[in-house]
Amino acid sequence: MCTVTFVPHKRGYRLGMNRDEKLMRITALPPSRTNVNNRSVLFPSEPGGGTWIAVTDSGVCLALINWYSFVSHVERMAVSRGEVVKSLSEATTSDLAEALLEQLPLNRMNPFRLIGIFPATREVIEWRWDLRKLDRRNCRWEMQQWISSGFDEPGAQRVRDKTFQAARRQRTAGSSDWLRRLHRSHLPHTGPFSTCMHRADAATVSYTEVAFVGRRTTMRYHAGPPCKHSKNLLLTLA
Repeated sequence: MCTVTFVPHKRGYRLGMNRDEKLMRITALPPSRTNVNNRSVLFPSEPGGGTWIAVTDSGVCLALINWYSFVSHVERMAVSRGEVVKSLSEATTSDLAEALLEQLPLNRMNPFRLIGIFPATREVIEWRWDLRKLDRRNCRWEMQQWISSGFDEPGAQRVRDKTFQAARRQRTAGSSDWLRRLHRSHLPHTGPFSTCMHRADAATVSYTEVAFVGRRTTMRYHAGPPCKHSKNLLLTLA
């Protein structure tokens, strides 16, 4: 259950991601800087080590959302989808990311959608795994959004897209403040379909914002629902 928004700019891009989870789930660890094969990488992590979003010093960003439209699941010995982004974090190109992705034990992973942003080549790639095949979709280098929901995925996509399309018409569309307002939005009302999601058993538990401008990479992390005030952690890669 997540919402990912991509905003391109002349010298790079911004990306915001709400992570929605069950309230009983263990709290994730804030982002830290890690070296992977001579690349500096920023990512938050699960206590077990996996992650759902990462960005490198070259500006490559990977974000994973669950694909609830497919109800089939791995029956036994499933491998956490949190290993996907972590395993691909050294990739500098979309082809290398795909090669690394194909080496993973996908047949033991539940359905997911992986978004890859590659600023050097201005590529936006979405890989979809449905337990049978890995599908690659080349998207345009333009403002767009991806949505998942374990409650009612088609309903969440329909309602959040309406909020997104209305926000795109605002004068400040694309700015960092605009992106943060969008991700803490409760339109049309607070509930399972709002971008900042709230249910009795689940909610948006964090907001991660990646920015790559020029050669500077930053990751801003807000623990807890973005509608609630809390201290933001800001990390930078030169």
